[in-house]
Amino acid sequence: MEHLLGILTTEQPNPNTADIDRLDSASIMTLINDEDRLIAELIRPLVPQIAAAADAVVEAFRSGGRLLYVGAGTSGRIGILDASECPPTFGTPSEQVQGLIAGGFRAIKDPVEGAEDREELGAADIDGLDVDERDVVLGIAASGRTPYVLGAMKKAILRGAVTFGLCNNADTPMANLGVPVIEAVMGPEVVMGSTRMKAGTSQKLILNMLTTTAMIRSGKVYRNLMVDLNPSNEKLVFRAKRIIKLATGADDRTVEAVFSESGNQVKTAIVMIEAGIGANEARARLAASDGFVHEAIRR
Repeated sequence: MEHLLGILTTEQPNPNTADIDRLDSASIMTLINDEDRLIAELIRPLVPQIAAAADAVVEAFRSGGRLLYVGAGTSGRIGILDASECPPTFGTPSEQVQGLIAGGFRAIKDPVEGAEDREELGAADIDGLDVDERDVVLGIAASGRTPYVLGAMKKAILRGAVTFGLCNNADTPMANLGVPVIEAVMGPEVVMGSTRMKAGTSQKLILNMLTTTAMIRSGKVYRNLMVDLNPSNEKLVFRAKRIIKLATGADDRTVEAVFSESGNQVKTAIVMIEAGIGANEARARLAASDGFVHEAIRR
């Protein structure tokens, strides 16, 4: 195991931060920021691969499938974070995007020793969700060799799911599974092996790109406004009304009235105002246009 870790890019000492333990706080943070600035530039060449994954997710959603993230430790938590933000942001059902983590729910907060080292646990979690050919499974592991993640990916492949990988090293066991793998190699970490830093940040950025793109292409965004948000608290109700106003230019009184008439549905309210129709007709148009607001207004 020591030999295997020793060859990973994420486990190498970073020459740029060799004297970091002798610096004051501001100097330490400057070095961290210098390394973080590299992340977006290194992700840019990976856009075609991330886009291919997003295209697969769009197709999965159209056929009633799901996007499932699988990870351990930081990678698992980042997947769960991205999944948990989809329902309030895009109004998706909670089961459409899900995150699995080695060790289960308790591992979100506390480490579950040894859970990530067992392939059979990853396979069992995939079986437990009845994964099939409609689903997309994305295994996430900075090292590219976490057994729990590899076990889940292997089982997903056997069950016919469209399967991708995301790691932060090149030429890993993940790449030998015969599925597309996004190798987001960010270089050595500021603190050797602390993959919650650059590796984790790159994973968060990539998952943001993946789900946001898939949601836009699924009709969840009108212009650049998130029109399928779930107005479940005071802040989101205010945001929902503001989105309607920005999309239509309507005055506050009209927005209030139409928001109520629409059943607090932002998309419906926008189509009502822009097309000059009632709530039922707006809903029918949205259903006929697969939820795309531009198309519903044109109809």
